[in-house]
Amino acid sequence: MSSSRIALGKTGEDLACEELMRRGYAIVARRHRGRGGELDIIARDGQTLVFVEVKARHGRAFGEAAEAVTWLKRRRIQHLALDYVMRHQLTDRPCRFDVVSIQLDAERPVVEVFKNAFDASF
Repeated sequence: MSSSRIALGKTGEDLACEELMRRGYAIVARRHRGRGGELDIIARDGQTLVFVEVKARHGRAFGEAAEAVTWLKRRRIQHLALDYVMRHQLTDRPCRFDVVSIQLDAERPVVEVFKNAFDASF
């Protein structure tokens, strides 16, 4: 991965965390590595454990940032989340999946939070 993509990802995650905390989320972990990939952000929204996928884009040539969360990506995130829940013995907690979309082509970044963006059945 190029250094510019890494920097874009870090900027996106920083902006996402700021917005999530502004909305009352508590950040539990960032860039949590698991078997098969990485969870961008793990947070709590009240008693709900939230697995957050962050997508940041410069420009719209490849579509909106949130559109990049394909069914294959969702499936991988669900597997990583299940592994996290099992390893941390959190099976009694409600969980959901949010997506934070960040467009960086404007004067100011546009940050959108899509709560319960896809199914949490695992």
